[in-house]
Amino acid sequence: MAAGVCGPAPLVFRLHEGAPELVREVLLERGWEEYDEQGQEEGDWNLYWRTSAFHNSDYENILPWQRLNHHPKTVGITRKDCLARNLKRMRGTFGSGLYNFSPTTFILPNDYTRFLAEYTKHRLKNGGRSGYWICKPVDLSRGRGIFIFEDIRDLVYDSSVIVQRYISNPLLISGYKFDLRIYVCVKSFQPLTIYMHQEGLVRFATEKYNLTSLDNIYSHLTNASINKFSPFYTTDKERVGQGCKWTMSKFRCFLHSQGINELFLWQKINNIVTLTLLTIAPSVPSSPNSVELFGFDILIDAKYKPWLLEVNYSPALTIDCQVDVTVKKVLLNDLVDLMNYKSMDSVRQRGYLKQKYKRPCYLGSQSLQSPVLLLPKSMCEHHPANKKSNSIHSTFSDSMRYFPSVEMNRIRSARNSISNTKGSALNPILIPHSKTAAVTGNRKTHPVLSQMTEAIQWSEVTDVESEFDDRNLSTLVSPWQASRQPAGGCCKLPAIHIQKYKTPKFPWDPKSQDESTPPLRVGDFILTFPFNEVTLKASWDKLNVKTAVHEVHKLISQLASGCSHKQKRGRDNELDRCKEKKDLGYLFWGPTNPPLLSECHLSN
Repeated sequence: MAAGVCGPAPLVFRLHEGAPELVREVLLERGWEEYDEQGQEEGDWNLYWRTSAFHNSDYENILPWQRLNHHPKTVGITRKDCLARNLKRMRGTFGSGLYNFSPTTFILPNDYTRFLAEYTKHRLKNGGRSGYWICKPVDLSRGRGIFIFEDIRDLVYDSSVIVQRYISNPLLISGYKFDLRIYVCVKSFQPLTIYMHQEGLVRFATEKYNLTSLDNIYSHLTNASINKFSPFYTTDKERVGQGCKWTMSKFRCFLHSQGINELFLWQKINNIVTLTLLTIAPSVPSSPNSVELFGFDILIDAKYKPWLLEVNYSPALTIDCQVDVTVKKVLLNDLVDLMNYKSMDSVRQRGYLKQKYKRPCYLGSQSLQSPVLLLPKSMCEHHPANKKSNSIHSTFSDSMRYFPSVEMNRIRSARNSISNTKGSALNPILIPHSKTAAVTGNRKTHPVLSQMTEAIQWSEVTDVESEFDDRNLSTLVSPWQASRQPAGGCCKLPAIHIQKYKTPKFPWDPKSQDESTPPLRVGDFILTFPFNEVTLKASWDKLNVKTAVHEVHKLISQLASGCSHKQKRGRDNELDRCKEKKDLGYLFWGPTNPPLLSECHLSN
């Protein structure tokens, strides 16, 4: 936000090169402004969005009003070989009965001997048929480099790959294979807090499923990035329709029409998400101002068993069709709401200075507990010594836009003292220890300036901003208007210590921003972990993975025994009791009742 602009203070977003255009569109529609790297302070933004990973320094130097769209070190589930290793480890710890949602996987070339033994064993057991396998590069996305084979002689690779048992009996809709893109937001890993979005994508292959043509990618792969080039992409396919995507709501209607207990299916998917995230949760460093949107790809087989295919880092937010618009714009708006911005965040540093530093400050203090003011680049420029006095006056006048008003008689006295001194120049930032402000002139030869500086050293942050609450950001009075309003008595300049290229540090407590009980729902994001009081306690401080896994196992057992039907009927009452007790209870993903079939407009 440019300094001096009147009106409500907007939030500011910063996009890294390659960030989705939809992110910019959604944030601008919400009234945000885009960060201007040339004209704004280095830390004067609220959200930094990247499709790639952040540097460690980005997490270390995060400020209270800022958010990042990635947690650190989540590669343990987003890279295919790492996911396979972590699931194998958890399977060895907690048993294959619980971690049974991933196909048998081998990492090649390291596991080639083990794969060959499994391949041979299966072939002998099935009368010479080895079954079907799928090969995927470990670090590629969008279906690149994937192929399916039955004969080991067709296995050719030139980089690290995983080879998985191919799920050859997928659930089909009118003969077409599909998978589900489930959007999951991890608001925090410490404590672990997981939200699943009710809406998502159903991605179809564009040619009918056929095991006799393993090399037909339009029959076996469901990636939209591949199928949008299919010759049948625009044709009106039986029941699927044109294109290759459904909304999740339409799929739920389909399940409802088939008499499927879709609530039970969603809870099994929810368990897969939770158990997968538990594999890395203890190893992810705390980053309280980060959120992460993952894309979980789930395949459902003919027996309605969900399988985890992979977890996507920075899931695609491109728009290829109307279904993308319907799903992804709502998704991004809900994600921003989940970031839980406060009204004070819209004025960034100035709001936190008021809240955190209403106490005496020492000018030029080297303590990390002192606030570091983010100054406009123009304020840190050196002014040559041959500038006339009116230039200095103009500089001081301009600087008043950025600071609260100070006692004017001292400023005028200081100006006159500076103006009457020939051959000297003074940067408007009056800080003797500043590294960026070039100060020439001597305090001994400028007694008025010396007095003014000493007075400022004992100043304290005052009510520069109006009181903030959790109102809509658009209703706030402009901070620049507030700073210009006349104040009674003496308004003092906050202590400043400028550090070039060093990010400001604030003594803030990240845990103070977390609520003891996360909200059950934010938009269409539904809280899925923690899901009861036991998991809530297990998620705090150091995550108790054993307890969390045990609770998930109990939930699975209850659902398998038929308890899910009873809980489905009483879900509304259960949620009401949870709110009254401030407990969570068992939560199920999705609406209480799916929409009527007539509302879904399924193709016949």
